[in-house]
Amino acid sequence: MGRTRRLLLDGLPALLLLAIGLGGTAPAARNAGLPTTQWWHYLPVVVAALAVAGRRRLPLPTLAVVTAAVCSFLLLGQLYGPILLSLAVALYTVAAHRPLRRSAVAAGVVAVLMVACGLIGTGLGPDVVTPVVAWAAVPLAIGVTVRVTREQRLANRRDEIRRQADAERLRVAQEVHDVVGHGLAAITMQADIALHVLAKRPGDAAQAEAALTAISRTSRESLDELRVTLGAVRRGAEADDRSPAPGLARLDALIDRTRSVGVPVSVAVEGPVTGLPAAVDLAAYRIVQEAMTNVLRHAGTATAAVRVAVTDAEVEVEVTDTGRGGEIATGGHGLAGMRERVTALGGKLSAGPSPAGGFTVHATIPRLSSSVERSDA
Repeated sequence: MGRTRRLLLDGLPALLLLAIGLGGTAPAARNAGLPTTQWWHYLPVVVAALAVAGRRRLPLPTLAVVTAAVCSFLLLGQLYGPILLSLAVALYTVAAHRPLRRSAVAAGVVAVLMVACGLIGTGLGPDVVTPVVAWAAVPLAIGVTVRVTREQRLANRRDEIRRQADAERLRVAQEVHDVVGHGLAAITMQADIALHVLAKRPGDAAQAEAALTAISRTSRESLDELRVTLGAVRRGAEADDRSPAPGLARLDALIDRTRSVGVPVSVAVEGPVTGLPAAVDLAAYRIVQEAMTNVLRHAGTATAAVRVAVTDAEVEVEVTDTGRGGEIATGGHGLAGMRERVTALGGKLSAGPSPAGGFTVHATIPRLSSSVERSDA
């Protein structure tokens, strides 16, 4: 099919120009008041038309052959005729597929040769210059316009692909940050507990063992979630989709992980957490996860409360702790990532110290936004 298509694209224009040239050369000569057309006048017409078949593979050689044929036609005393269509097609092809400077030089050489041959062959005055130059300039301008438009379209497409790739990298980086950050925060606290127990109470092996067990479990869960995240990025047969995707359905496991390091957490869920759009479900889960990470990192000895309210219109997430919330740097990557997630879905997020002390993260995410619909499409 590809070869047949190429033959059609190359051969049909040549055959069409040949038919027009054979049928229109004599009438064009009569209309211009030129001598009667003889059979040898058609030889340059045939050569120019058939040469067009190679225009896409060899633009400049094709233009050279067509120009030689046209000059021969002019030197035989003919000035106007369908042969000029073959020249226009050849010039257009060069301008559309070659750099502007090379195309302009080629068009200039063609115009000079045509003017010289026209003056010599027909004996006419300088009035032949304008139409001859037009036959060179107009195809050049059209071809350059087509080439510039095509190159701009390709550049826009490359930019769009690059933007999509950058957005995907940022999304993956945010996912990895959320997964690894929460896991490492929990592991760090458990390790500190184990080291404290071993240093201060060497005989209390049970508590140290519990902390080390929690480290092992948290590491394994974080690695599993990271494997799922990276597997989704690969999008291939090797991706491991056996583990459940992060979402509010896994909220209890996330809270248990935080409780296991000694932070009391209360949870209140209003409405069903199943059936949510995937992007909304993941964003709500990541907000709670990052807020829990902040609690582990910054809140010190504290309690935390998580409230999730699901309605037909939106999902509301609020996480409050009673620790040193005012010491959290609100410009950190974690909170910035949460705000980006929520904003991308058309929602709002606020985070800052609570009036009564501690720190509060509050987000509302629409269930039916245009961004969500595009994400699920």
